[in-house]
Amino acid sequence: MKAVVVCALSTDLSGVTLADVDLPARQPGQVLVRVRATSLNFPDLLMTRGEYQMKPDLPFIAGLELAGEVIEADADAPFKPGDRVFGGQKTGAFAEFAAVDAAVLRLIPGNMDFATAAALGAAYGTAWTALVELGGLKAGQWVLVHGASGGVGLAACDLAKALGARVIATTGSPGKVDALKAACNPDAVIVASGRFREDVAAITDGALCDLVYDPVGGDAFDESTRCVAFGGKLLVVGFAGGRIADISTNIPLIKGFSIVGVRAGEYARRFPERGKAIRDAMLALAAEGKLHPHIDRVLPLSRWKDAYEAMARRAVIGKIVLEPEA
Repeated sequence: MKAVVVCALSTDLSGVTLADVDLPARQPGQVLVRVRATSLNFPDLLMTRGEYQMKPDLPFIAGLELAGEVIEADADAPFKPGDRVFGGQKTGAFAEFAAVDAAVLRLIPGNMDFATAAALGAAYGTAWTALVELGGLKAGQWVLVHGASGGVGLAACDLAKALGARVIATTGSPGKVDALKAACNPDAVIVASGRFREDVAAITDGALCDLVYDPVGGDAFDESTRCVAFGGKLLVVGFAGGRIADISTNIPLIKGFSIVGVRAGEYARRFPERGKAIRDAMLALAAEGKLHPHIDRVLPLSRWKDAYEAMARRAVIGKIVLEPEA
């Protein structure tokens, strides 16, 4: 089968190739899936460089999440051949076939296609874990979402709006403002460069934000400490901006806010019952048509490099989906 294989770590994708490899050997408890669609996440890019907190042994098949059809499963598995499923794990999704733990898969709702399902799991799972599970999101609250044009940022905007929150989406690019408005209909969009607290204060009539969702870090985190309301939470999701910020502990003490680290995948692994509850709640909302994953483009798997390079250039609104050509 064809698969995107990371053979060596590199900053220019020179260690990554589309290769012919053996079909994965399905282990007990796993389901063999014919992959119909898979989506790119920022950790996929970081793992090619060795810059992600989870560092698979080389070589490995890239890709966190997928959607497809069940080919083989244990007799007592919750799925049978022909079922349409989506989900994922740490690696292995960028291929024509994948062996996936049955516990992390869910049936695709009948009204959802493979591409949309592939764009749902990781981004919305991260958003739900951060905003709802750890952030305690309530309808009517103000939520500031950084990196809103990326997959996890756009998912957070969409989810927060679906749950009745008021959303301020940020982008580092003035050219993305109109696209963001069209993609997730936030209450406001601001260009987060330099000082933006005054913009946030003006939009919220001085109330500032109950939750700040930050997959960017660096300067965005620094200024966000000025945008959190007393009693609010600053949710640390990632460091796409490249710099890991420092903070003096007197700042959250005096301003009365909490800094919460978000590792959605690890959270679900450590607390499997909560992980299941999150996936079920997210899927129920999606089945009701209240979540709208935004797909920037769909490319064949053979164009994996174009997808990675677009993500590295920040030239994406939402998710890029790859489809095996078999």
